[in-house]
Amino acid sequence: MKAMTWLIAAAAAAAPLAAQQPMASGGMMRGGMMSGMDSMMAPMMRAMAYAPQHLLESKDSLHLTADQVSRLTALGDAARAAHNAAGDQAKMHLGEMEEVLHAAAPDTAAVKLHFTAAHRLMGDAMWAMLRAAAQARALLTDAQRSQVDAMAKSGMGMGGMMRH
Repeated sequence: MKAMTWLIAAAAAAAPLAAQQPMASGGMMRGGMMSGMDSMMAPMMRAMAYAPQHLLESKDSLHLTADQVSRLTALGDAARAAHNAAGDQAKMHLGEMEEVLHAAAPDTAAVKLHFTAAHRLMGDAMWAMLRAAAQARALLTDAQRSQVDAMAKSGMGMGGMMRH
């Protein structure tokens, strides 16, 4: 799941900055920043149960129609293309940022430029996936949405939902 990979990369990119901050009780990475990231990510992760590729992997159990399959496939293909394009650009900026940071006296304006660009592009990549999930949700019937919600709540969401 590439969307999650980018979210983890965003957290990892922020980790060196967090490490420079004084440690609160329990430390930034163990209690502060990462638990905050978990709570911020939860709504997005719940929405991703509706990612077109996940719904297509469960097309039989969801009883998707041929039209739904066709529309979900188109949504998924477009989202993947947008996600990958933004991701490739973000990688380029992260590489540039890393190069600038390795200088004896890093130019903080250049670091900020590349960090900001990479951050925006990672957001664009995630937005492509969230938009597709929202559009995919709208393609389902009430019964299908209830079924996806129940599977996601039971812990079968993202991975387990697709294995039955």
